[in-house]
Amino acid sequence: MTLRIVNVPRVLVVDDEADILELLELALVRMGLEVVRASNVRQAKECLDSGSFDLCLTDMRMPDGEGLEVVRYISERGLDVPVAVITAHGNLENAVAVLKAGAFDYLSKPVALDQLRTLVTSALRLPASNVAIKEGENTLLGSSPAMVQARELIGRVARSQAPVHISGESGSGKELAACLIVEKSARRDQPFIAVNCGAIPENLMESEFFGYRKGAFTGADKDKEGFFQAANQGTLFLDEVADLPMMMQVKLLRAIQEKKVRRIGATQEEPVDVRILSATHHDLAKCVQQGEFRQDLYYRLNVISLQMPSLREMREDIPEIACRILERLRGSSNAKFSAQALNELARYDFPGNVRELENVIERALALCQNDVITPADLQLMPVQSAQVEDRSEGAGKYPLTDYLDRIEREIILEALHQTHFNRTSAAKILGVTFRALRYRMERLSITDKDKVD
Repeated sequence: MTLRIVNVPRVLVVDDEADILELLELALVRMGLEVVRASNVRQAKECLDSGSFDLCLTDMRMPDGEGLEVVRYISERGLDVPVAVITAHGNLENAVAVLKAGAFDYLSKPVALDQLRTLVTSALRLPASNVAIKEGENTLLGSSPAMVQARELIGRVARSQAPVHISGESGSGKELAACLIVEKSARRDQPFIAVNCGAIPENLMESEFFGYRKGAFTGADKDKEGFFQAANQGTLFLDEVADLPMMMQVKLLRAIQEKKVRRIGATQEEPVDVRILSATHHDLAKCVQQGEFRQDLYYRLNVISLQMPSLREMREDIPEIACRILERLRGSSNAKFSAQALNELARYDFPGNVRELENVIERALALCQNDVITPADLQLMPVQSAQVEDRSEGAGKYPLTDYLDRIEREIILEALHQTHFNRTSAAKILGVTFRALRYRMERLSITDKDKVD
């Protein structure tokens, strides 16, 4: 009769090479784990059928099949077993394939024991699959099919180590989705570093991402860690990743693949254990087609794709979302929406999505009387009316919204021309954040084509 030690995590190790099996078993036993061996895919399936495991490590290529079969076998049977695959060194295609198939993570041969220990520690901290996302401000509201699907996918990908790329229009909640993935993941108590890739000057990118050693360049008077070191054991969220210049894309790809970074001025690389989440409002696939984004980095970041719905796709949820935002913004007042105001909100297209909805409600709170928000307080201009060419004489040359947009556009362009289209400097002149300036430029369709030679 086989005795099993109670409460000791049990790991299934699958590899057709006896020396690799022995090395992995020795390392895992030293971590206080119970190890079961299998030398091929068939034996692995038999072990999974006959006992329970807390983790599975499997080689990619074996005489009777591939590790992908083990990954799919676990997934198809709904077994609550995180599985990691050992792939050939530098084989990006295999790494992406196993993560897409549902693997928790992967290791490259030759297996580095420090990376093995990090992976195992992270895997065995995984929460149960029925753990609910925390209630509170970090909640995606709505019961429309698009939002339900997004929440379900967030719950599934949280248990993986696979990179997730979050796409969607500006203001659709991409950063909130990243926060929710982290909250439900094994890394929820570890660092979460959010980086706006479009806000970092190009000449500072390498030092910001990877850090530097004292004396590496003029002004480097002490060692400084980068985003990767700060996020070690946790999660790095790359917002507006499409804004990365091509040279930085190359360096980022290598850091993600090798799980190592080198500080500027250092001679040795240092291992980092970081899960990558990314987001952009651009169509990243189109950026690849246009030669503006590396295809290999795109495949590495877009292992799992999460599309955040726009408010136009979930109109039935707008009243609920608006009421929750109002509760948060109104403070001690008793302000509420009239039924007509909620109907107007549900009919509006919201090109700026939830971010625009918040702005509309904040403005309406300041304008409303007797604590009731009416359609007039919202100051919404129906999309169709903006397209009407024939305007009444009493309306003046422009409706108020169009006129204010025109003035704002002229002021922003003036600041950009003053700074030779340096958006960071222009934002300082205008007294707004870089992110606010970029949002306004997008809303007003200001691009590099507006530069004056």
